Amino acid sequence: MAKTRWFAAPEVPTFEDIGIPDLVMGFWHGLWVTKGTPADVVAKLNGAARAAFADATVKQRYIDMGHDMPSPEQQTPEALAAFHKTEIDKWWPIIKAANIKAE
Repeated sequence: MAKTRWFAAPEVPTFEDIGIPDLVMGFWHGLWVTKGTPADVVAKLNGAARAAFADATVKQRYIDMGHDMPSPEQQTPEALAAFHKTEIDKWWPIIKAANIKAE
């Protein structure tokens, strides 16, 4: 359901390839902290996470698991917040219309 074909199986078409252009969903990770965490602590944690993502061994492990490594521009609290908002804006009306409830 990704926007582009998966690197681990490039022969598998995307939904857009088979005629369903607006059904896009991907797998992603995020690191959250408690609301009110001081900005310097958030920056330090983000720096550590970005350093880990830059490590060749970590990158290879992600690839071995079939995951795409996010670009450095996507590895910021601001990028995660923007992505999270986009996902909520996209899926909330569908969840609400389908009357989906958490259990």
